[in-house]
Amino acid sequence: MISSTPTALVAAAPTLLRQGLVATLKEQWPQLQLTLTADATQVVELVDHAAFCLLVLDEQLAGRHLPELLNRLHHARPSLRLVVLTDHQVSVSPPAALGKLLQLSRHVLPHALVGALAQWLDAPGCTAGASRSLRACTVPDPFSRRELEVLRLVVADHCNEEIADQLCLSVRTVESHRRMLLQKAGTRTLVGLAARAVREGWVA
Repeated sequence: MISSTPTALVAAAPTLLRQGLVATLKEQWPQLQLTLTADATQVVELVDHAAFCLLVLDEQLAGRHLPELLNRLHHARPSLRLVVLTDHQVSVSPPAALGKLLQLSRHVLPHALVGALAQWLDAPGCTAGASRSLRACTVPDPFSRRELEVLRLVVADHCNEEIADQLCLSVRTVESHRRMLLQKAGTRTLVGLAARAVREGWVA
């Protein structure tokens, strides 16, 4: 028996970017069941064995093998709905190799991601959850310019030393900014902070 529960595959490295993406999908489509993989070599096999209503693929996971992977996915499941998170224009050969291909920036804001995916996940054939509401992308307590700079680097998965080097700050100052960010955002961990920052659109 085929399950009516919608499923999606997220193929991306286990970074803060993926944490934010998963949090956004779960919040907006509560009924959506997610399968995660950080191995590009598993993607085709997973798609071949399960009728996912959506695949979200981070370009960096596939690297230079992305065009080949896209064509293999087409042969495995021609009607696949695929989102490629990329910083570049993806060339697909042949041009219509995938039935449904959507390219989004790896730094897409949550409300833009939700808007783009709604055409598929809210469709009758893939009912991922009707009870969802878009919240305004507001910061609970306005961050300073420097805090936002630190936040962007935290979301990009940089450590304290790397942030200090990039912003010409001491490591102790970076630690202070991170504590303040956690307090203002009402989160207890950096993963929670990054997930909420991406979900709420505090960083681009």
